[in-house]
Amino acid sequence: MNNEIPGPDRIRATVAEYLRRIEASSAAGIADLYTDTATVEDPVGSDVRTGRDAILPLYAGLEHSRNSTELLTLRIAGNEAAFHFRVTSEVDGTEYVFEPIDVMTFADDGRIASMRAFWSASDTRSS
Repeated sequence: MNNEIPGPDRIRATVAEYLRRIEASSAAGIADLYTDTATVEDPVGSDVRTGRDAILPLYAGLEHSRNSTELLTLRIAGNEAAFHFRVTSEVDGTEYVFEPIDVMTFADDGRIASMRAFWSASDTRSS
């Protein structure tokens, strides 16, 4: 990295791709959006995962569901973004709706250097 700040369009594109890969139920695809040394705290207050190999299992559960996403709000400042989004997942005939707020820091190439997800179990609805 050369410590350049990715522009807002690059950050916006990475966030959009992150949501697209959630919809594709691709744990490996999501993990590939992170830098080699990225950190993830999901949810905030849990153990911090460092590196793609540690991050990958976090998303493995998506591979057993059908998912759709909707970006509700995105704010970008410098090399960081905070965004509120909705994930609707269908697992074994039950639909779950989850609305986290993720805060990400981006490397100069637009990949995710860190992510903190703000949510709790009470934020998930099922039908």
